[in-house]
Amino acid sequence: MPEISTKPYMLRAIYEWCTDSGFTPYLAVKVDAATTVPMEYVKKGEIVLNISYGATAGLKMDNEAIQFKARFGGVSREIYVPVQNVLAIYANENGQGMAFEVTATAADSRATGAPAPAEAGAASPALSAVPTAAETTAELSPNPDGNDEPPKKGGRPTLTRIK
Repeated sequence: MPEISTKPYMLRAIYEWCTDSGFTPYLAVKVDAATTVPMEYVKKGEIVLNISYGATAGLKMDNEAIQFKARFGGVSREIYVPVQNVLAIYANENGQGMAFEVTATAADSRATGAPAPAEAGAASPALSAVPTAAETTAELSPNPDGNDEPPKKGGRPTLTRIK
């Protein structure tokens, strides 16, 4: 029997940990033709989505995709994210979570005719460990440029990928 990817299980586990801990789960996504997100919010081919219970309706996280409805600018939109395109899931309040290496997006796999890793029976993409407290504040802080000023209230958090 082919090996099943661990990535969707890890996504669900981190989501559950965030909600159980009272944190707001955020999802960083590599956007391509296989994703359905509001393109006006995409920056540098990526989007960060709040996937908390209060921000979504009908959230479904299965082994192939994450689907839900969310409001953007007061307008309800359908969101579809292939698991293969997820870059990270983390708690907005402290940056703790898990980052994933996305080497090929779902659209890339479809274009080349290659099966997605879950379909091919491959293990999940390389996973990075949950950052330590020092790494969290240094690398995943709302102020990644290193200034010591506290983040402004209502500002949009950023996630810095370290390769």
